[in-house]
Amino acid sequence: MTEISRRGLLLVMSSPSGAGKTTLSRRLLAADSNIAMSVSVTTRPPRPGEVNGRDYHFITQDEFARLRDRGDLLEYAEVFGNFYGTPKRPVLEALQAGRDVLFDIDWQGTQQLAQAMPEDLVRIFILPPSAEELRERLIGRAQDSSATVAKRMAKAADEISHWPEYDYIVINDELDLASAEIYAILRAERLRRRRRVGLTQFVRELTKDL
Repeated sequence: MTEISRRGLLLVMSSPSGAGKTTLSRRLLAADSNIAMSVSVTTRPPRPGEVNGRDYHFITQDEFARLRDRGDLLEYAEVFGNFYGTPKRPVLEALQAGRDVLFDIDWQGTQQLAQAMPEDLVRIFILPPSAEELRERLIGRAQDSSATVAKRMAKAADEISHWPEYDYIVINDELDLASAEIYAILRAERLRRRRRVGLTQFVRELTKDL
């Protein structure tokens, strides 16, 4: 099989809370070994089952401020009173090595990534099939109080209003279909000419004896 070297890409998946982006992200990571999750830093406390360094790097407000002020974050945002951000160095190293990086971030962070690295960015917005289904998913995951569920539902309309800023829209009605659509997007984006940095040399070698 002919291998063409390429630059990695940044794949963003955003959605209102409860639309399924975390489940879809895990499926994609399990299906493809050349994409890895960007591990964000956050000031919020860990949720049950979360592991420091795997799910997030849990840091203090002061530590977050130092990273931000030094320019060591590609993007950052405040969500429900907590701060989230993406460390810059591991992302840049992955792209140079031809590896892809997956982001589970909101529209604020996506806008910042679009400003910082527009040529590397692929944006997918995940929508629930209905408002009622979204509410049932938030209640069903049993992680949040009823007050928090209500707050997340109230915020969902604002989050969804940013869908036109994304390259692709996936409606997560049936999980297997949504997963297949996301994987198809990733495979197609990997084939974009501008990312296949080895094509020039390949074509030169291909045509020199014609």
